[in-house]
Amino acid sequence: MSSKVTALQMSESETFSEKTQAYFDLCQEKLGLVPNVLKAYAFDDTKLRAFTDMYNDLMLADSGLTKLEREMIAVAVSSVNHCFYCLTAHGAAVRELSGDPMLGELMVMNYRVADLTDRQRAMLDFAVKLTEKPAEILESDRQALRDAGFSDRDIWDVSNVAAFFNMTNRVAAATDMRPNDEYHSMAR
Repeated sequence: MSSKVTALQMSESETFSEKTQAYFDLCQEKLGLVPNVLKAYAFDDTKLRAFTDMYNDLMLADSGLTKLEREMIAVAVSSVNHCFYCLTAHGAAVRELSGDPMLGELMVMNYRVADLTDRQRAMLDFAVKLTEKPAEILESDRQALRDAGFSDRDIWDVSNVAAFFNMTNRVAAATDMRPNDEYHSMAR
């Protein structure tokens, strides 16, 4: 499968604004690639910046959640939604951050069979319930997270990461967004 960028996305031959090109150059330097999701948003600098600002805040900023936990949420939510792009890209991130290729694969298939801590399991159970049955979230669900060691601020972060990936999964499905080929071989 190639790292295609669909008709709904910016083609490789398009020129980018100076600001976007500088950002893409930074991605290339730090990651060794420009993620296709960023290319998809490159048709509009404002939309690209909104996406990257939200992503960077949720996934990289200070939080009571580790970077690995946030990536695990991304994968568990994307598994429910069958999002090929996010399962591939964020499954690679789980493999890399955990140092455990098997954990990344188990997370993609079914986090419930992975060897997780009670904290991680409670977090993922909440994120999946929020994905599948948001109207059924109750105080007892939030309390289960508190009992597992999460603060109310952490619950906010768990919820926002889950919600963000529910949104991006839907955009990826709607636009036939495909992951970069490089993700398939990362951290194996």
